[in-house]
Amino acid sequence: MRKERQQQMPLMPPKIDHPQANELEAINRIIDSKPTICEHVMQDLCKGRPANVKSGANGMTAEQVLRAAIAKTLFGFTYKELAFHMVDSQSIRRFCLIGIADNGFKKSVLNKNIKALSERTWQAINQDLMGYAKDHKIEKGRQVRIDCTVVESNIHPPTDSSLLWDAVRVLTRLLHSAKDNYGLRKLHFQDHQRCAKKRMVAIQYAKNKKERKPLYKDLLKVTSKSIGYAHSAIDLICASPASPSMMLLCCDLKQFVKLAQQVVNQTERRVIQGEKVPACEKIVSLFEPHTDIIIKDRRDTFYGHKVCLTGGASNLIVDCLITAGNPADTTLTETMLDRQNEIYGRYPLKVALDGGFASKDNLNIAKGMKIKDVCFAKKRGLKVEDMCRSQWVYKRLRCFRAGIEAGISWIKRCFGFSRCTWKGLRSFKSYVWASIVSANLLTIARKQLA
Repeated sequence: MRKERQQQMPLMPPKIDHPQANELEAINRIIDSKPTICEHVMQDLCKGRPANVKSGANGMTAEQVLRAAIAKTLFGFTYKELAFHMVDSQSIRRFCLIGIADNGFKKSVLNKNIKALSERTWQAINQDLMGYAKDHKIEKGRQVRIDCTVVESNIHPPTDSSLLWDAVRVLTRLLHSAKDNYGLRKLHFQDHQRCAKKRMVAIQYAKNKKERKPLYKDLLKVTSKSIGYAHSAIDLICASPASPSMMLLCCDLKQFVKLAQQVVNQTERRVIQGEKVPACEKIVSLFEPHTDIIIKDRRDTFYGHKVCLTGGASNLIVDCLITAGNPADTTLTETMLDRQNEIYGRYPLKVALDGGFASKDNLNIAKGMKIKDVCFAKKRGLKVEDMCRSQWVYKRLRCFRAGIEAGISWIKRCFGFSRCTWKGLRSFKSYVWASIVSANLLTIARKQLA
């Protein structure tokens, strides 16, 4: 049975005098002062489950799940490390509400419960924190700065040859599982993994396109054969009485067959036919197919998702937008300002934006929202007197905007914001918001302790 709060609090370990322990105590007080935070968590944990069920063991409470997720992000733990420190560390036991007599939780339990928290829940928690910061005069939202960055997916650098090799080995693994574990004795296929790996390595060490092209043709032929074997396995599963586990295997086969075929098609277009394939039509990972290709400043290429952040004068991350594809910064200005209106019920008085947001239309849109001063880091033909009330205000806002770069660097270095280690698009969005919420909690706690 899920419980939002324990009926009787367990005997807690004593508080220790240490800076990090004091920060955890301050974060604990912030969470306790906003009961709606745990209500959001409770809704995700109980989703799809009847509320009146009274049988079964008592699992983690909503408060414990939230605190465990924050501790994991704050200290950069893996689930295995988190499970250990929740038993071993006196401060983390106290923070996560684990009593002296309790044994903690296994890593699988922590994984299941933390992953259950959705992007919407984390976003709602962050809005509650912004309300807390406003009530305590930490962040009023009257002066904000907006910039974009990239959070990378947890994938290897994609090449056509490595993607084809991934397709062969994953399909072969699933075919072996279907034959050995599920009794599909009628399934006949050949294991082409060794051949595919040799071709991939040969392609990587080839000197020029002329040498690579015949190797690619061989690798494409091997991949197509593996796709054909997978189709045969799907037909056999569909034709025979299948257990739920076999149907899950069939779904996996269908998913990877579709992705593998897409990799084959884009390789044939690009390598064999010499066609330029648009980034929006490419797939760069079989395991994280949601990954976008982000080209930054026409020089660096990233594989993940573009994230637009709004920071306040207090260094809090007020808002975050995870975009689809690689939209131009100029298309995001109105959206980000409207989101500020949704959070605070009004638009900010002063806005400082990166140079990529600069355009005459965006300036007119911002001025139409009664924003007094709008500063773009690069003028791009705009006049200072049209953006701000004076040259002094423009220089001040321009320096203010540069501060968000330090904030982005901080959450990337200390909260794992540079690379998402969770699998799937839903988990990617939750991971991003969990990092932001943890960073904001620590920022508020440090300001109150100062």
